[in-house]
Amino acid sequence: MNVVKQVFGTDFRQFTMVFALVALLLGFHLASGGKMLTPGNMQNLIAGNAYVLILAIGMVMVIVIGHIDLSVGSVAGFVGMCVALSARDLHFPWWAALLAGLVIGALIGCWHGFWLAKIGIPGFITTLAGMMLFRGGVIWISGSVSVPVPPELNVLGAGYLPEWGPAWTYLNNSTLLLGILAIALYAWSQISTYRRRVADGESGLNFTAVIIRVVLVGAVLAYVTFLFGSGRPGTSFPVPGLILVALVIIYHVITQRTTFGRHIYAVGGNKQAAALSGVSVNRVYFLVMMNMSFLAALAGILFVARATSAGPSDGNMWELDAIAAVFIGGAAVSGGIGTVTATMIGGLVMASLNSGLFLMGVGQDKTQVIKGLVLLAAVAFDVYNKQQGRPSISGRLFGDRTKSETTAETVQIAPTTPGATGQ
Repeated sequence: MNVVKQVFGTDFRQFTMVFALVALLLGFHLASGGKMLTPGNMQNLIAGNAYVLILAIGMVMVIVIGHIDLSVGSVAGFVGMCVALSARDLHFPWWAALLAGLVIGALIGCWHGFWLAKIGIPGFITTLAGMMLFRGGVIWISGSVSVPVPPELNVLGAGYLPEWGPAWTYLNNSTLLLGILAIALYAWSQISTYRRRVADGESGLNFTAVIIRVVLVGAVLAYVTFLFGSGRPGTSFPVPGLILVALVIIYHVITQRTTFGRHIYAVGGNKQAAALSGVSVNRVYFLVMMNMSFLAALAGILFVARATSAGPSDGNMWELDAIAAVFIGGAAVSGGIGTVTATMIGGLVMASLNSGLFLMGVGQDKTQVIKGLVLLAAVAFDVYNKQQGRPSISGRLFGDRTKSETTAETVQIAPTTPGATGQ
């Protein structure tokens, strides 16, 4: 029993959203006559929702610091149109247009960060103004017409990993290699964590639990590798998905393994205590908002690259899907709680709902109703658990830092420097 607890935790309910995701995928697969868990559909699910999941990565950081960004959809649409116009009218090469779009996104983030960090206008109001400003801007600069983007960008939004090597594997070898690397890295991380905990003197650890966890997760990764690598010739794991995976790893490390990440949770948990411990609250606000718009710019570029053109309505209501993914992943409305990994689970739940209901022929009107109910149920379940003194969904899943934990830790680690405190 001790081994089972170390593999799954002391409470099986800690995997609520993971179980919900698996149940959705299997349920829709059966209900749709075997159309859900197919290579083609899963490739489309990842490639078609990568831009929303990228937005959610930035949004969880904004929500953790106790704010919200309503402008991300408008910023994504505006940047996508800027990329298209710079290539068509200014004759930028595709790579220069892409870089220009990312710079524009970062500058927009600096604009939002200035009003929040320096002037003190709440993020909700700042980004509400940004939503209207850049929604009007994209219609203005486009003249209400679509503009084509350079065809070289299409690989970013709709490309697949290349094929190479022997045909006897019966899989796309790039995807196969990616899957093997993922399994190896996961096994290495679990064993390294176990050894570190043993070296720290933690008792009661069982190496068998580590092996079982590696085997279980490895089996899932192997199935995912087969699913994406066994599609029709010319397809494999999508490039947008590869970009998303890279961003998830990078931002997981940033938020969970760096001083800046600890400062983000500390500010969201208790801004006054964080400031007293030497954290520059203004700096955290500014960088998080800049990062959010940068990721919105990247999401907009991936979308127009997949669509092959930028339109005046691009990005409309994207912010709501990103926010829903964050809260379904267990983030707290009051800030201080939420992780990138849990947010990806929430985003995949929403993406699976969209895909499964579409395969079953459910109309867009009913789909929106169902998604709204799922969001409400997930947040209500999380609120109930917190009222009962239990950890949140994301806290159970991935060991989120609680407000008290992050504040106490920041008091110990944050350097106290003159003038470091923010508002």
